[in-house]
Amino acid sequence: MKKYVILAGISAIAFACGNQAAEEKKADAPATEQAATAGPSADEEKGIELIAGSDCLTCHKVNEKAIGPSYQDVANKYTANDATIAELAGKIIKGGSGVWGEVPMTPHPQVSEDDAKTMVKYILSLKTK
Repeated sequence: MKKYVILAGISAIAFACGNQAAEEKKADAPATEQAATAGPSADEEKGIELIAGSDCLTCHKVNEKAIGPSYQDVANKYTANDATIAELAGKIIKGGSGVWGEVPMTPHPQVSEDDAKTMVKYILSLKTK
């Protein structure tokens, strides 16, 4: 429950901060730019919910390193394509080690492949570089 509250708070702050900039641009921006700043897509929202409902936030944070890498660091390292999404979804389900240091990532066999892919797509949407 605590994870939901934290993730909801972070999402609300990010949305509120980004929403003001979007409001200022609405008068000047073409429709395609407005769509890009409209906020998280339905898939991204589902990814946020899936992450909040799991134990992911125990080891990962959105923009700072914890036990594991931040989601932004992961997004900046990988290209968002089908092969990468499948590979990273597999790491969520099966676990992994060695890419980000000595601490292994715990396997999450209870997560379906589709849900893992949705989580990965959200994480990769956080790319900053």
